[in-house]
Amino acid sequence: MKKTTRILAFVLLLAVLISSAAACGKKKDGDGKKLTIAASVTPHAEILRVAAKELEKDGYEVEIKEFTDYILPNKVTTDGDVDANFFQHISYLNQYNESNKTDLVSVGGIHYEPLCLYGGKSSSLSELPDGATIAVPNDSSNEARALMVLEQEGLIKLREGAGLTATILDIVDNPRNLDIKELAAEQLPRSLEDVNFAVINGNFALQSGLSPEDALAVETLSGETLELYQNVLAVREDKAKDPAILALYAALKSDAVKDYINETWKGAVVPLD
Repeated sequence: MKKTTRILAFVLLLAVLISSAAACGKKKDGDGKKLTIAASVTPHAEILRVAAKELEKDGYEVEIKEFTDYILPNKVTTDGDVDANFFQHISYLNQYNESNKTDLVSVGGIHYEPLCLYGGKSSSLSELPDGATIAVPNDSSNEARALMVLEQEGLIKLREGAGLTATILDIVDNPRNLDIKELAAEQLPRSLEDVNFAVINGNFALQSGLSPEDALAVETLSGETLELYQNVLAVREDKAKDPAILALYAALKSDAVKDYINETWKGAVVPLD
C-alpha cells in the first residue's frame, strides 16, 4: 500500500513538473519577442536588417525570410507561417486581397520606389524605332503605373479616366505603333536583351544592378499615386495591433532607417515622412 502511495505521489509530482515546464515554455514562446518577416531581397530585406538592429535594443529577435516573387510573401503571411511581410505597395495589397479573398492589412507606409524606363536593345528615346517593343509589369496595379510612365513621356495616350486601372486596352493613341509586352515583374530586368525598353519595378531594378541614374525616364509620383504606391508593412488583420508588430513599424520609421535608405539608394527608394 505504501509502495502504491509513493508511486502515486511520484506520478502526481511528475505531472506538476511537466505542467510547470509547459507553462514556462508557452510563456517563452508567447512573449512576442521574436518576429519572422517575409520580404523581397532588395530593398526590403536590407531595410529590415537595419530596423532589426533597432529592435534588438529592446530585446526583439527578427528573422527575415527572403522571396523573389510577388505571391508567396502574402501566402505565407495569410497562412501564419510568418508574422508580417514587407515587399509590396498598398495598391497591390488591395488587389491581392480582392483576388484571393484574404484580409491582410497595412500597418503603415514605409517608402516608395518610382518605376523607371530602361533601355534594352535601344539606348535612347530619341532614337525610338517605329514598332519598338516595350515590356511592362503584367500585374494590374503596376501595369497601370508603367503605362502612365509611357504616357508621361509622350509615347502613348490612355483613355481619359483610365488612370490607375489602365491596361493596354485603354491605349487610344499609339503613334509609333509600339508593341507593349506584358511580363511578370521579376522577369523585366532579364527581358532587356530582347526588348527595346522596359518599365521596371524599383526592387527588381535594384536587384539587377540598375538605378534611376541609368534610366531614360523616372515615374513622377504625387498625391493619389504616391498614396497608392507607398510600400507597406502588411499583416493579418488579427495581428495589426500586436505590440511587437507596432514596435517593428516604429523601427522601420526610425531615423536610422530613413538615413540608411537615403544614403544607400539616393532616390531609387524614398522614405516616407
